Amino acid sequence: MRNDTATASAVLALTGGPDNVRHVTHCLTRLRLTVADPAAVDEEALRALPGVLGVIGAGTPSLQVVLGPGVVDTVTAEVERQLAEAPAAEPRTKRAAPAALRRIADIFVPLIPALIGCGILAGLNGLLTNAGWLPGLTPALAAIASGFMALIAVFVGYQTAKEFGGTPILGGAVAAVIVYPGVAKVTAFGVHLSPGQGGVLGALAAALLATRIEKWCRGRLPGALDVLVTPTVTVLVAGLATLYGLMYAAGAVATAIGTGANWLLTTTGPFAGVILGGLFLPLVMLGLHQALIPIHTTLIEQQGYTVLLPLLAMAGAGQVGGALAVYVRLRHDTALRTTIRSALPAGLLGVGEPLIYGVSLPLGRPFVTACVGGAAGGGFVGFFALLGEKVGATAIGPSGWALFPLLTGNQGPAPAIAIYAGGLLTAYAVGFAATLAFGFRRGTASGTTPPVPDRTPAGSA
Repeated sequence: MRNDTATASAVLALTGGPDNVRHVTHCLTRLRLTVADPAAVDEEALRALPGVLGVIGAGTPSLQVVLGPGVVDTVTAEVERQLAEAPAAEPRTKRAAPAALRRIADIFVPLIPALIGCGILAGLNGLLTNAGWLPGLTPALAAIASGFMALIAVFVGYQTAKEFGGTPILGGAVAAVIVYPGVAKVTAFGVHLSPGQGGVLGALAAALLATRIEKWCRGRLPGALDVLVTPTVTVLVAGLATLYGLMYAAGAVATAIGTGANWLLTTTGPFAGVILGGLFLPLVMLGLHQALIPIHTTLIEQQGYTVLLPLLAMAGAGQVGGALAVYVRLRHDTALRTTIRSALPAGLLGVGEPLIYGVSLPLGRPFVTACVGGAAGGGFVGFFALLGEKVGATAIGPSGWALFPLLTGNQGPAPAIAIYAGGLLTAYAVGFAATLAFGFRRGTASGTTPPVPDRTPAGSA
């Protein structure tokens, strides 16, 4: 039986104890810790801990412990509880210069559950509407599914101010200007603004500015004036800057992102699919995939779906195909085959860390050949985009088979589902075949002599 309390206690102990932890957060699969002294982290023992699927960033202040979906939520909550109960030598809000991409993740990742839930309801509502079923229910579903997206700028503003040390509600208040219907009466650069113009990018910029203004005011005003003047000046100055500059600029950037994504797929569809599907897993390992979250969200705001996520999801499918090839080839490696059997269900649902850190990456070459499978699946989906059949996801977060309820496109959900399924099958097949053919050293066999897997690092294959 899973014991999240024991896991949390062990993680804290192996990362140098509560006094060494300065900040805690999590994404869908990873516990993210900022540590004061990276040398105090026992990486080997942490990797060997039951329930830990991998460790990223060892030796740096930003440590990521891969635990998997569901588990990471409860373990993080338990870590936070134990930290709150332990006496701290220093304030745990202090951060060790986190990278910009990590801070972007900390802003947007908490919004993903709402994006998933509302995205699935939007897809369900679309199916009911197209089929003409339950006409009395579809307006209610539309309202529930669309409410969050209509106000997502407010949530982004709140999270941005919280992440950068401002008052969260002030960040949300300034970002709310973007979605307020009355902005249609405001003229900027000779044209009337539109409610929602600039979207999440504008909200991000507005809340960042508000946080800077708030900090500037608090450092210069006495307490008696601070409580009145600081919030007023923050909302006024940041709000005016948002109306007369940030909304216009962010709107131009958001339009460029949408136009660029459409051009990329309609002009270079297969090529774009190969690149995105083939390189996504290395980006995940480096943490660079976090930069895509605002782009996904912007596309969902503009078009109702992101055309990038189905392409990127092919990377995980390639890992599944590669893992199956390892399972077939290395028949005598009982421990590895057991790992594959336990990790495959998660892999099929788009959670790739168990297969990456437990199978393909330690073996080296299978990681590279699995990425080839992802490239093939991406090329398949991209080819249909070139033909005018776009496949998109109404929310971010899920992948693999779990993405099916969120699929739609310019021709509706049915063609999108069929194309996506074809991409998955292509990625499975090519990942399997490429790994079987090139994923092992010459002479490795599945006969009577137990084979020795290639343990070279992935980058050297």
